[in-house]
Amino acid sequence: MTTADTLDAGEAAEAARTAAPCERGATVWLTGLPSAGKTTLAFALAERLRAEGHKVEVLDGDEIREFLSKGLGFTKEDRHTNVTRIGFVAEKLASNGVKVLAPVIAPYADSRTAVRERHAANGTDFLEIHVATPVELCAERDVKGLYAKQAAGEISGLTGVDDPYEAPQDPELRLQTRGREVAESAAELHAFLTTRGLA
Repeated sequence: MTTADTLDAGEAAEAARTAAPCERGATVWLTGLPSAGKTTLAFALAERLRAEGHKVEVLDGDEIREFLSKGLGFTKEDRHTNVTRIGFVAEKLASNGVKVLAPVIAPYADSRTAVRERHAANGTDFLEIHVATPVELCAERDVKGLYAKQAAGEISGLTGVDDPYEAPQDPELRLQTRGREVAESAAELHAFLTTRGLA
């Protein structure tokens, strides 16, 4: 049995906190509306962190839907299941020294709380980042054409339009993206991680 095996959760968490930034795992959950820029921001940050020697994984919401949560719909219950599955994978990776970037809408506060609590129970860092792009700007970007389809009556249940989005009340960081380049937002998030000893 290794020394790590004998540590209780509190000691393991303390050991993680005192590790070098490149050795510390954490989940950085980027929540926000569709087309808010979450995934673009996550990949920009991931590139910078990898260049600094960090182990990084991006858990893209669309990829998870295709490979891990295939068959789930978009009811509140299915959305919750999807988010908690992603949270489970994220915590496992983060507890093993990986920086996990999760650009996932996660529209309901209770789902994000469930993920936070799983991390807390295991002494794993969880940072909720609100990519606070206004809905009118998201609709203008409309990366996947969802807002246009909703406006044309082709789809319903679009988060933030005709389906709820519960914005975080007290996130670790709220990023305002209007009028900013991706590199600026990525730099702000990187600087924030640095203050937390994670970059």
